[in-house]
Amino acid sequence: MIGGVAVLLWASEALLVTESNAMPPFQLVAMALAFGLPMALVKWRLYGERALDQLRVPLGAWALGVGGLFGFHACYFAALKMAPALEANLINYTWPLLIVLFSAALPGERLGWWHVAGALMGLAGVVLLLGDGRFVVESRFLLGYAAAAGSALTWAVYSVANRRYASVPSDAVGGFCAVTSILALIVHLAFEETWWPETAGEWLAIAALGIGPTGIAFFLWDHGTKHGDIRALGALSYLVPLISTLLLLAGGTGEATVALAGAAILIVGGALLAGREILSRR
Repeated sequence: MIGGVAVLLWASEALLVTESNAMPPFQLVAMALAFGLPMALVKWRLYGERALDQLRVPLGAWALGVGGLFGFHACYFAALKMAPALEANLINYTWPLLIVLFSAALPGERLGWWHVAGALMGLAGVVLLLGDGRFVVESRFLLGYAAAAGSALTWAVYSVANRRYASVPSDAVGGFCAVTSILALIVHLAFEETWWPETAGEWLAIAALGIGPTGIAFFLWDHGTKHGDIRALGALSYLVPLISTLLLLAGGTGEATVALAGAAILIVGGALLAGREILSRR
């Protein structure tokens, strides 16, 4: 349930990024993830906890956390620059399916046919939703496709391997966000031109992005992947592009189609199938 809230928050990311206007991607990542550590500091202050105690975690956890957050964003943005957005997004959204499949390697986890079937239904729904059933492969975009596959693989490995550090408090994500923000800032200064928001609405969109989809969501996802049903979380993640599309429609972008309705049936049905064990528990 906690990890599922992260999925809902991520669904608002596309709308908020759209509202942030023309800000370069790595500058946006640097500014948005900069909210993570301050939010953690407020929580530690309220509960009388020492910051150093929360950030004193194994180096492996630091490498996994920072590598997952920065590696995903770096590969994803590279994919969007080197390949058409449609194909890049479709390849990137294989990460929920990879999470379900990789979860079989975790101790004590049992991968049932319904987990795989539910994840495949979700993937089919995303293909229908984002591509309207179309997917064109061109050799000149192979490097971009590889980057998109890298983003999916990075996030799936991070999410599943995170279970190894179940004893590490999720508050440490604040530190991971801070380091990732610094790395994104370095990349931005090296390769992008700085752009500052011009309206209060754009500043609010960036703040909302930092607090929600790239802030609280990462803390919740960390807790969910460490203590929840990772297979059900993987299939549930396919709700991100669906809800995101519905929010964009509500905001006046795009239009409702038959493909959208079919995608909704596949994605929601797949999530319910993959999570049937949770739903059937008394």
